[in-house]
Amino acid sequence: MIKSIRVQLLPNNKQKTKLFQFAGAARYAYNWALNKQMDHFCEGHKIQTDSALRKEFTVLRHAEENKWLQDVSNNVTKQAIKDLCIAYKNFFRKQKQPGYIKYASKKIARWIYNLSATALRQPN
Repeated sequence: MIKSIRVQLLPNNKQKTKLFQFAGAARYAYNWALNKQMDHFCEGHKIQTDSALRKEFTVLRHAEENKWLQDVSNNVTKQAIKDLCIAYKNFFRKQKQPGYIKYASKKIARWIYNLSATALRQPN
């Protein structure tokens, strides 16, 4: 049996800013990967794997215009791209809830993203 613990965080202003930055980076990575998948599919190619997308995103992340992505752990963007690839595969498998994959919206926020244990470590 797998158990989970639900935790409510009460961040200060600096921590809130960092969490919003994580959410923005995850949304950016998700939407970028969705755009790449749709372009790739419209050209008549098969679905790209998440590892190929992550390699492309790493190159994009180190570009000069995306310096802000380097302030965020790459695990956040990696998980967003993995989530998109799973959603894309499920879309083509015709799962129980069919529907085209939508871009991640800033207004309708899904405040669920994975953080590594080091990102949540409390200073002594």
